[in-house]
Amino acid sequence: MHTALFLKSVLFSAIFTLFAVSLHAADTLPPLRVGMELAYPPFEMTDKSGNPTGISVDLANDLGKALGRRIIIENMAFDGLIPALKTGKIDIIISSMTATPERAVSVDFSDPYLKTGLCLLVRKGAAARRVADLDAGGINVAVKKGTTGHIYAVKNLKKANLLVLDRESAAVMEVVQGKADAFIYDQMSIYRNWMRNRGTTRALLEPFQQESWCVAIRKGNVELKNSINAFLSDYRKKGGLDVLGDRYLKEMKNEFRALGLSFIF
Repeated sequence: MHTALFLKSVLFSAIFTLFAVSLHAADTLPPLRVGMELAYPPFEMTDKSGNPTGISVDLANDLGKALGRRIIIENMAFDGLIPALKTGKIDIIISSMTATPERAVSVDFSDPYLKTGLCLLVRKGAAARRVADLDAGGINVAVKKGTTGHIYAVKNLKKANLLVLDRESAAVMEVVQGKADAFIYDQMSIYRNWMRNRGTTRALLEPFQQESWCVAIRKGNVELKNSINAFLSDYRKKGGLDVLGDRYLKEMKNEFRALGLSFIF
C-alpha cells in the first residue's frame, strides 16, 4: 500500500515538474518586436490614451498568441522600418507594407494578407483621368516618402514635379489647397481622403498598379517566416481577416461593393 502511494506521489511529482518546465519555457520565449508607423488609421494608429490600436495591431497580437510570444509594438517612421529590421532593432514589420522587388533585396516577405493597389486623389479642377496624364511639364504630384507611390512616380513620371512629403496628411492637403494636381497612394486611403474632401478633390479608385501587403522578416529567418505563413493561412481560413475588416472597415466594405470594387481581404 505504502509502495503504491509512493509510486503515485513520484508520478504526480514528475508530471507537475514537466508541466512547470513547460510553463517556464513558454514564459521565457523572447517577445516579438513588431515595427510599425502608428500614423495610418485604421491599420496603425493610437487610441485616446496613446496606446497602439488598429487592424495591424490586432493582427500582430493574434500572431503573438498563436506563436506563444508577447508582442511589443515599436513605433517608428515608415522609411526607418527596414533599416531597423536589418539591424535587429525589431523582429518583423506589420505596417501596411507592400512587397516589392526592391524591398525584397533587403528583407524577406510572408505570404500576402491583403491586396490593394495604387490610386489617385486628384485636384477637383485637374484634367487628369489616368496616371499617364500626370507625366507632363507643369504638373505637381504629391507622394509620401518611401512608399510605393513614391517609387512609382520616380520611375514613371519623369516630366512631373514631385512633392515628396513625410506625412499622408500633408500630401492630401497639397491637393486640397490646389498646390498639387494629384496624390498617389493606396486605394483605401485615397477613398477615405476623398470622402473627407469631396468639395475639393475627386478619386480615381481603379488601381493602376496592383499590390499586396505582407509581413516583412529579416533575411534568412526561415523558421519565423514559415510560422507566420502557417498562422496567416489558418487565420484566413478561420475568418480572422474578415473579422478585422468588419471591426474597422465595415462602412468602406459596403461602399466598395456599391462602387463595384473588390474589397481588400
